[in-house]
Amino acid sequence: MRVALAAVLFARPDLLLLDEPTNYLDLEGTLWLEDYVRRYPHTVIIISHDRDLLNRAVSSIVHLEQKKLVFYRGPFDQFERQRAEARVLQMKMRAKKEARRKHMEAFVERFRYKASKARQAQSRLKAIERLGSVDAVVDEAAMPFRFPEPEKRSASPIIALERAAVGYEPGRTVLSGMNLRIDNDDRIALLGANGNGKSTFAKLLSDRLALQDGTMTRAPHLKIGYFAQHQLDDLIPSQSAVDHVRALMPDAPEAKVRKRVAQIGLSTEKMDTAARDLSGGEKARLLMGLAAFDAPNLLILDEPTNHLDIDSRAALIDALNAFDGAVILISHDRHLLGATVDRLWLVHDGTVETFDGDLDDYRSHILGNKAAARRAGGDPAESKADQRRAAADRRRQLAPLKKKINEIEALTAKLEQSIKVLDAELSDPTIYEKDPDLAARKAKERSQAERVLAEAEEQWLALSDEYETATAE
Repeated sequence: MRVALAAVLFARPDLLLLDEPTNYLDLEGTLWLEDYVRRYPHTVIIISHDRDLLNRAVSSIVHLEQKKLVFYRGPFDQFERQRAEARVLQMKMRAKKEARRKHMEAFVERFRYKASKARQAQSRLKAIERLGSVDAVVDEAAMPFRFPEPEKRSASPIIALERAAVGYEPGRTVLSGMNLRIDNDDRIALLGANGNGKSTFAKLLSDRLALQDGTMTRAPHLKIGYFAQHQLDDLIPSQSAVDHVRALMPDAPEAKVRKRVAQIGLSTEKMDTAARDLSGGEKARLLMGLAAFDAPNLLILDEPTNHLDIDSRAALIDALNAFDGAVILISHDRHLLGATVDRLWLVHDGTVETFDGDLDDYRSHILGNKAAARRAGGDPAESKADQRRAAADRRRQLAPLKKKINEIEALTAKLEQSIKVLDAELSDPTIYEKDPDLAARKAKERSQAERVLAEAEEQWLALSDEYETATAE
C-alpha cells in the first residue's frame, strides 16, 4: 500500500483520487497520509471510512444515499450534524404533508358526489396533485456487534510477562525484555509502525507463538479470542455463516444456530450465503463472531475495521465498550482507539513498553512534534516550569486567533439555526398562498444566510488550519 500510494502521491497530479487509502496502512502511515492530504495544493477526492481522516483532511463531504449524491460543506462531524438536522426536518415535512393530504382526501371522499361541494372537492383534488411528496427517511443503521460475556471473570492480572522474549526462529528474537501485565478490565492499544512486531506480540498473547525466554503467567482457565485480517482466508469459501457456526454447535437445534448467527450481526438473507460471496465487512463480522464464540476473557483484535463502514465501526465501538472483559486493539483507526482504549503500549526497538501520552501526543510524536513528544515521554533537559511558561506564552500568542475561531463558530451556529427556522417556515405550503411577498422575502433571506454561512465556514477552515499549524510547530 505504501508503494502504491508513493507512486500516485509523488506524481503530484492535479486531481488525486484515493479509494480507501488507509486500509492496510499502520497508524503511522495513516497519520502521515492525513497530513499530506490536508496540505495537498490540488483537488483531492477520497472514499474513506476513516472518521479522523475525514475530519482533519477534507473541507466537504459528498454523501451517497438512496442512489442520490448530496453535497455538504465542512468535515465529517459537521456533515453528520447537518444530515441529522436535515433528516429531522424531512420527517416533520413529510408528516405535515401527509396530514394535509389525508385531510383533503377525506373532504374529497365525503363531498365529491355532492353537487353543492363538487367544485370544492375538485379544487382539493388539484391541490393534492400539487402537494407533491417528501421521501421517507430510510434508516440504514448497521447491524450491531455482540460479544458474549465471559462465563467467569478471571482475577487480575490475567497475563503477566517478565523479561519475556519471542520470535519465529530459535536464537532470533523479534521482541525481548518485556515486563508487562494485563488486567481483566484493560483496554489497550498497541502502537508502532508495521514490521515492529505488533502482530508478533498478539500471537504470543494468544498462544500462537511460544515464549523463547523469560516467563509468561496466565490466569487459570483464561479464554482468549483472536481476530486478524489474514484469517479471512481461513473461512471455507463454499460454506455459509450457518455452516461455520453449526460446526461449533454440532448438537444444537437449527433455530439456536441461526439465532447465534443473527447475534453475530448477519441478516437473515445473508445467513445462507457462501462465504466467498459475502462482502469484506460481512466476512469480518462472521470471523469476529467466531473468534469470540466461546465467551473469551480477553479479546485481541488486529485491524478489525479494514472492511467496515463508518456505521459498522460505530457499532463495534459500542460492542467493545459493553464487553465485560479485557481488549487489546491493533488499529490505524484513531476514532476507534480514542473511543475504546485507556492505555497505550508502544512496540518499537525490539520491545513493548507503555506510552505515557495520549493519541494526540503520539500523533505529534509521529509527525515530528518534538515538544509534544517531550510532554509524552518526559525530557530531563526541560523543567516542568519551563514547559508551563512556554505553553502559557504560546496560548497568549494564539489567543486572538482562537478568539476569532470561536466567534466564527458562534456565528455559524446562529446562521444554521436561522436557516433551520426559515426552512421550517418555507416548508408550509400556505405561506405561498396567503402572502407570496413574505415567502419571497423569506426565500431571499435564506439564500443570503446560506451565502454568509458558506463564507464563514471557509474562513473557519482557513483559520483552523492556521491554528493547527501554529500549535504543531
